[in-house]
Amino acid sequence: MAQEQILSEKEISEIKDSFKHFPVKSAACIEGLKIVQKYHRWVSDEALKELAAILEMSVDAVDSVATYYNLIFRRPVGRHVILVCNSVSCYIMGYDEIITFLKQKLEIEYGQTTGDDRFTLLSVPCLGDCDHAPVLMIDNDLHRSLTLDKLEKILDNYE
Repeated sequence: MAQEQILSEKEISEIKDSFKHFPVKSAACIEGLKIVQKYHRWVSDEALKELAAILEMSVDAVDSVATYYNLIFRRPVGRHVILVCNSVSCYIMGYDEIITFLKQKLEIEYGQTTGDDRFTLLSVPCLGDCDHAPVLMIDNDLHRSLTLDKLEKILDNYE
């Protein structure tokens, strides 16, 4: 019995379309992973295998790229991913208060997803906005100079 195809024709088309920007198919690996994640929120083993076939790469080679980059998710994540910067600047400017609030408000720890699948909480070493610390990202949105009041309002914007 044939296994069900994970990647849609639209995804496959986008991946193949990205080839024109690279000298060889395998160079499109990161772009392909990003496309898969855009549609599925994460990259499953099955999707990774299909991508490897499209890129004409081994599954292990694609997996090594996927697991190297911390913004390619190899486990399911919520609808919104919160990346909390834990750099020295953010730490000095109130990281502890921010992370304590998030963990209590969302009732999760780092690496976990809320029961309603709304948020996944992750830590990152630096978001590169030290002069506006503490900062975090939700999806692709950077939130700067955080306070607990700001954070409460920010979370309300993500359903």
